[in-house]
Amino acid sequence: MNNEQRILEILEQIRPALHADGGDVEFLGFDEGEGVVQLRLMGACESCPISMVTLKDGIERRLRSSLPQVTEVVAV
Repeated sequence: MNNEQRILEILEQIRPALHADGGDVEFLGFDEGEGVVQLRLMGACESCPISMVTLKDGIERRLRSSLPQVTEVVAV
């Protein structure tokens, strides 16, 4: 399984929590050289005042702990 497939698999595990709050996340890409995952927050997550906490403390932490190649997660 390649890195993008593993990222998608992890995002699928996170999605139910996002859906419960009316939000979602879209995977846009992974820069293998930099280790940066690009995501788009959608739904309630777009305008949520704590969306960056969700992104950094939730999604980024989970991806980094599962994939050492991931150095950062950014919202675009």
